[in-house]
Amino acid sequence: MEFGIEFVPNEPAAKVAYMAKLAEDSGFSTVWVTDHYNNRDAYSTLAVISLITNKIKLGTGVTNPYTRNVAVTASSIASINEISGGRAILGIGPGDKATFDAMGIDWDKPLSRVKDSVIAIRAFLGKQKVNQAGFKGASLAFSAGKIPIYIGAQGPKMLELAGAMADGVLINASHPDDFKYAVPVIRQGAENAGRKASDVKVCAYASFSADKDKAKAVNAAKMVVAFIVIGSPANVLERHGINPEATAKISSSIAKGDFGSAITGVTPEMVDAFSISGTPDDAKARIEELTKTGVDQIVVGSPIGPDKERSIKLIGKSILK
Repeated sequence: MEFGIEFVPNEPAAKVAYMAKLAEDSGFSTVWVTDHYNNRDAYSTLAVISLITNKIKLGTGVTNPYTRNVAVTASSIASINEISGGRAILGIGPGDKATFDAMGIDWDKPLSRVKDSVIAIRAFLGKQKVNQAGFKGASLAFSAGKIPIYIGAQGPKMLELAGAMADGVLINASHPDDFKYAVPVIRQGAENAGRKASDVKVCAYASFSADKDKAKAVNAAKMVVAFIVIGSPANVLERHGINPEATAKISSSIAKGDFGSAITGVTPEMVDAFSISGTPDDAKARIEELTKTGVDQIVVGSPIGPDKERSIKLIGKSILK
């Protein structure tokens, strides 16, 4: 099992880079930086991280083909690969419709957009002239080597696409039941494309919160879990036995800006379904369950713990080593 870690660049790049270096020293293999317009730029942050780290892989977790032209994405990730000495990974997915609505961007044909974008980016990275995805002979003037492409996926069609063409798949989930559903779909996609299932790395991009005090760890995760709950489709909520009325109350509280009530509405069942939270021993038990479903990498996502720096060290000492 490999372990990655997610950082949201909502702080200056130097601070994020410090945490990434701490993660590298603690034994993490990959750092994933989220790409949202309202935070610091993901690629600038990855560039700073690359300069103070030595071996940790550097990924976008994840970018999308709507807010950035994919030619620019190819140039950006190739530059990170060059700066870091070949450590870059491109994580790309369909993105978040609510974000695009706020930006005035139409969320059209996400499946085909992701597929065409991956094909085009691979061509750009190979210094080929690109004539798909709306391009008319565009090409990069430099090549920075082969870069793995991971697709962020949730629904069955995107999971199948990831199996068919990606080097890995990033799934926003924490519970083994979600991977019992997702992994066979990915494997079928790989087989349909004439690939080996082992060619596709499966990553559990999980809300994670670790502390020696279980209650503190769980409480730290509740706000993140609340947002996951209200953003989850009905079939996922049903899979985990989550009460629709409880979900509606959390959604209403968040809409009103009443985050205290939202946190209060998060049940133990929700925490169990949508996070890996508790002591290191609690986390190791869940990780063992995920390993059995076919997960290759655990991505330690927000909030990481009640004290991010302390939790990174704790995870490194008690889980990774």
